[in-house]
Amino acid sequence: MKIQSYKDIPGTFFDNEAARGVTGRVLIGSRDGAQRFCMRLFEIRPGGHTPRHSHDWEHEIFIHEGHGSAYKDGRWVPITQGDALFIPPNEEHQIKNTSDKPLRFICLIPSGPPEL
Repeated sequence: MKIQSYKDIPGTFFDNEAARGVTGRVLIGSRDGAQRFCMRLFEIRPGGHTPRHSHDWEHEIFIHEGHGSAYKDGRWVPITQGDALFIPPNEEHQIKNTSDKPLRFICLIPSGPPEL
């Protein structure tokens, strides 16, 4: 069993045209022996965003703190603390922080794809 604060897990910071002001952490992944899933935590700084993309696998997101918008079907949909998002395979998506505070969310993906 692994029990660890997310704050003790080193983050990877992304800050370019595709992903602006995003820190990602692998909370539970292949290095921990997880064989079916990977759990990640992302923090997006105010004004930041993840890349707009799609891929062959589904993932699930839980908004832990803050609020922003999710790109879905060509439009932006407001998201806030407590929201759960299901993103099916091959659906174009993006998350952006529209507030003046950090947006933090948990993201689950199946094993196999890159963990960050």
